[in-house]
Amino acid sequence: MSKEKINTTPTTSLTILYDNIRWEEKALFEAAKKKGTNVTMLDCKALSLKLEDKIDNILSNSTVIQRCVSYFRSIHSTSMLEGLGYRVINSFETSNICGNKLFAHVTLRKNGIKTPKAITAFSEESALSAIEEIGYPVVIKPTVGSWGRLIGLLRDKDAAEAVIESREYMFPLYRIYFFEEFVKRPPRDIRAIVIGNRVAAAIYRYSGHDEWKTNMALGGKAEPCTVTNELEDLCLKASDAVRGEIVGVDLMESDEVGLMVHEVNSTTEFKNTVRVTGVDIPSLAVEYSTGTRNR
Repeated sequence: MSKEKINTTPTTSLTILYDNIRWEEKALFEAAKKKGTNVTMLDCKALSLKLEDKIDNILSNSTVIQRCVSYFRSIHSTSMLEGLGYRVINSFETSNICGNKLFAHVTLRKNGIKTPKAITAFSEESALSAIEEIGYPVVIKPTVGSWGRLIGLLRDKDAAEAVIESREYMFPLYRIYFFEEFVKRPPRDIRAIVIGNRVAAAIYRYSGHDEWKTNMALGGKAEPCTVTNELEDLCLKASDAVRGEIVGVDLMESDEVGLMVHEVNSTTEFKNTVRVTGVDIPSLAVEYSTGTRNR
């Protein structure tokens, strides 16, 4: 059964917790001010709260919108704030799952949501064997990471051996090997923004020149995507699976099985979605967070 995403105690106070101010954080702040919401920007790097205390005056009775780019700052600050009694969007549970590609894949699969085939290994030897099982070409991903960093397409055994050998000298997190099938699809994916129980907007993200990845940070372009019933249903199921409130759902159009979800983002970027679709996502997010929209 889906989680009912309704704030039963509306608030006129918001805190936007960040560690790097991007377009999204500025847009949320401006949208809140326009709506007369008492809004505060708070740098997580300056945050210090006694864990034994109850709600501290530093945040008043705010709902906190978690916007930290750092996965580790995000989950630790959210855990701390929830422990002190604050409502945080998104929750620790959501942020913890979404920020780890392995956790997210397992959660989506458990909830019957189509995802790319994946395999995990925990040593250099088992990683190479795992690739042989899933077949080349294969995509290697760090379990924690964003903007397409450290994601590679391994086309043959020589490439796999070189990449995996280099990972063996990296931080232990990068020696948790996570591989996905290379999905045959159009040269694009879909980013959909889910706010509460609705898909606010969606865009196609096309690969940049000579680039197979569709991340906008790597030079891709965006176009509007019609939110069909199929797309909306799959996005809402994915959001419910991770207990999300405001999330970005990334999908691929597999030539073989149709739409599948390959990622859910708990501190999603939406600048390009607003630019391309004209949908006022910051205002919708503020209305959801303050309980001033019927959802």
